[in-house]
Amino acid sequence: MVHGKNTSIIEYALDGSGLTEEAYLEVRPLIAFRDYHGTTHENEVLNRTVEQGEGVVAVQPYASLPKLYLAHDAATLQADGYWYRSFEYEQERERGLDYIEDLFSPLVLRTCLSDQSRFALIASTDNQSISTLDELKRAATRRESVSLYNFRAEYGRSELIPLLYKAAEQFIVTRAPFKTAIAGYHWFGDWGRDTMIALPGLLLATGQPDLAREIFLQYVRYLDAGMLPNRFPDAGTSPEYNTVDATLWFFEAIRQYVNYRKDELWRSEAVNLLRDVLYSPLKEIIRCHVDGTRYGIHVDERGFLWAGDSSTQLTWMDAKVGDVAITPRHGRPVEIQALWYNALRTLAEFAMLLGDRLAADAYNVMAAKLHANFVSIFWNPQRQCLFDVVGDGGVDDSLRPNQIFAISLRYPLLSNDLARKVLATVEAELLTPYGLRTLSSNDHHYRGVCRGGVWSRDGAYHQGTVWPWLSGAFFSAKLTVSESPETVLDEIDRWLEAFEPHLRDAGVGQISEIFDGDYPHCPRGCIAQAWSVAEILNLAKLAVKHPRRRTR
Repeated sequence: MVHGKNTSIIEYALDGSGLTEEAYLEVRPLIAFRDYHGTTHENEVLNRTVEQGEGVVAVQPYASLPKLYLAHDAATLQADGYWYRSFEYEQERERGLDYIEDLFSPLVLRTCLSDQSRFALIASTDNQSISTLDELKRAATRRESVSLYNFRAEYGRSELIPLLYKAAEQFIVTRAPFKTAIAGYHWFGDWGRDTMIALPGLLLATGQPDLAREIFLQYVRYLDAGMLPNRFPDAGTSPEYNTVDATLWFFEAIRQYVNYRKDELWRSEAVNLLRDVLYSPLKEIIRCHVDGTRYGIHVDERGFLWAGDSSTQLTWMDAKVGDVAITPRHGRPVEIQALWYNALRTLAEFAMLLGDRLAADAYNVMAAKLHANFVSIFWNPQRQCLFDVVGDGGVDDSLRPNQIFAISLRYPLLSNDLARKVLATVEAELLTPYGLRTLSSNDHHYRGVCRGGVWSRDGAYHQGTVWPWLSGAFFSAKLTVSESPETVLDEIDRWLEAFEPHLRDAGVGQISEIFDGDYPHCPRGCIAQAWSVAEILNLAKLAVKHPRRRTR
């Protein structure tokens, strides 16, 4: 697969030493030309025409979709298109989806293997990208040979970080004319929340701040009523803004960008970006949240940020079937308070960088009010942790991982003493070899396996299912408040070492979206998830580059 192009090379090689007579290879491409959420079925609309040129053919089954070009070195080509019917997809069957598909074969390519021991096809949606086979093969393998970093010298013997670098780059794509981040493969597009959570790991941890800047500049164009889009629909219709946290993660991603390096040149460039482009929109976000914006999002007199109602799903725990929100979490979700507090402190930090002392003082006063009231509202003395949501109807004392963000973010809401109690409770009931469960297994709502139809899967999605991306926040929080950092670093090493074989498991070279809460914690969901890769890459680099390690 040629990097940066919609072009793939398919090559067949033959060891002909055992051939006693002529042998032929026939290749019959099967095409679907469909959205990844759907399936294709035999129809009369499909255009069967095969355009033939010198060493290349093109098909365009549907006028609204791009052409597919096939360059080849076949001896003969026969355009005899017909349908293959009723392919059955076991994963779709298990997931309660349409699992039967018809695929169209527009042509057959035939070559004599006695005359040539190799046969190649180049498939592309851009005829200009079809070059000579050798040139494309070099382009496809170049990134394997170019060493951006001397991994062994910098990170030791572990293969995990090089694998994660390669995994991370696969989520950055072009949505013409700009770059964006895909949330997961095979069925997610670009989501605001996922992008802002994953961006530091995908781009800053891999030394690509310019791409991070480009994505910031694109997303800021879509701010509306102080909110960042949650999702860009695949069909190109208007963005959807049904999220309370994507906008708040935007602050954290920018904060990490601004602090990416400490040298004077970088700080100067970062300050210019803030002054010229980002500072005013960030101030407008705070104003809209204070005054009130979509979905009942507003700040109360005690400094807390409220959001949603019983029919909405505005946090990252957003499973919804039809009109039923599985985990609505309306009111004051705990991680939203942590993110809101960090957004205020971060903007105060930016204001000071820009010499806007009055604004910095105002944001710090707002943050201090929330900080002063937080523990009295959210502390759960019975379980020695934080309530998950506090709303008009009372408290939700479900033991969930969202509380770790009150510790892991740059500006924590808890003292070290309370933080250690929270982390001990979370570790005892939620930590697994692949991340944190979304609900304690002792809860009667706990679902330990995420499989089956839509209701079954979404009913378990945030009700016990394990999410790898949470491990980054958990371990970094534990490292921050620990009285023995060396012990935690060793613990992180062991956890990562046990995790590494997964990259050769479900999606080879990638990290899955979720795992079952129950042993053996089977991988589920997307076989490649951006924030899974990003957070574990951040964690792996933290463990290696931590100041305590550098002084050993």
